[in-house]
Amino acid sequence: MSRVITLAPMTPPPARPKRATIFDVAAEAGVSRGTVSRVLNGEPYVSETARQAIEAAIAKVGYVRNTAARNLARQASGAIALIVHEPNSVFVDDPNIGNILLGTNGALSAADYQLVTLVIETERDSERVSGYLGGGFVDGAIIVSAREGDPISRAIADLRLPAVMIGRPDNQPRLPWVGIDNRGAAREIAERLATTGRRRIGMIAAGLDRDSGRDRLAGFQDALGDAFDASLVSRQPFYTFDAGVAGMTELLEREPELDGVFAASDAVAAGAIDVLRARGRRVPDDVGVVGFDDSAWALRCQPLLSTVRQPAALLGARAAELVLAQIAFGETGDEGGVMLETEVVWRASA
Repeated sequence: MSRVITLAPMTPPPARPKRATIFDVAAEAGVSRGTVSRVLNGEPYVSETARQAIEAAIAKVGYVRNTAARNLARQASGAIALIVHEPNSVFVDDPNIGNILLGTNGALSAADYQLVTLVIETERDSERVSGYLGGGFVDGAIIVSAREGDPISRAIADLRLPAVMIGRPDNQPRLPWVGIDNRGAAREIAERLATTGRRRIGMIAAGLDRDSGRDRLAGFQDALGDAFDASLVSRQPFYTFDAGVAGMTELLEREPELDGVFAASDAVAAGAIDVLRARGRRVPDDVGVVGFDDSAWALRCQPLLSTVRQPAALLGARAAELVLAQIAFGETGDEGGVMLETEVVWRASA
C-alpha cells in the first residue's frame, strides 16, 4: 500500500528590509537631496529649521550613512593600520603595547578614523601585510617595534603611504617617528641604582634587534663606565616575564655575588624578582632591581618596582596625529620626529 505525503509549502524567508536612502530622508524632511547632503557633510548655509527637520527625518526613517561608498568616492578607506612586530603572546601580555593601542585608537576615533591592528610574527605575516597595505585598505600606518631588516617599513616607503614609526630604527627607511630617549633614561636609572652602593650590577637586556633594546643596553654601559662587565649582561629576545626568569638564572650562575640588576622592561624585572625570591635572595636588601616602562607589571612586583615611566598611550596618540596630518596635507612626511619625556619612578625594589 502506497502512502501519499503532502508537503506543506515552504515559507519564504522574510524579505530583507530596504535600506533607507538619502532620498527617503529628503522626502520625509520636505527638503532637497542637496540640503540633506550638506547637513551630512557638516557644511554651512543650512537653516536651523531645515537641519532639525533633517535630523528628525534621519531618526524616523532609520537612515545609516554608507561610509564604504563615501570612502570609495573620495578614494580613501577611513582606516589606519597599527602594525605590531611582536609574537602573539607578547602582544597580549605587554601593557605598553596595549596602552599604545589605546592612545592610537583614541586619537583616530576623535578624527572619525578606524584602527586596524596587524600583528606580525612570521615572515609569512610580513608578506601578507605588505600585500594588504598595497591594496588600498588603509590610508596610513603606524609601526611598533620595527626590527632590523624589516620588509614592512620598506614596503611602506615604496608605496609612499603616510606612516609613522614608534621608535627610530637606524637601518630602516627614514620615516617620521615618535619616541623616547631610551639611552638617556636607561643611563639615569642605572646610575641611580649604582648610587645605592651596589658593586656587581648586571643587566637583563632584551629586544636587541630593535632600537629600544640596543639603546637601553648602551645607556646601562654609559652609567657603569669602567665598572661595566660584559659578562654580566644576559641577552634575551623579548621583553617578557620568561626572559626575566631565564636572564636572572643565567646571571646568578655567572656571578653568585651579583647585588644589582637593571631589567630592560618591567615584565623582565618581575621574572627576575621571582627567581631571586626562589633562590632566597632578598630584594632590595641583597639585590637591588630596577626596570623600565612603569607598566602594570611594576605594581605587581613585591616590593614595588623602581622603573622608568614612559608615556605609552601618548606615543600612540602622537603617532596617530602625525599620520593624520600627513593625510590631511597629502604628503608622506619627512624623517623628522618627536621626542617625548620619561621619568624615573623610584620605589622599594632598589
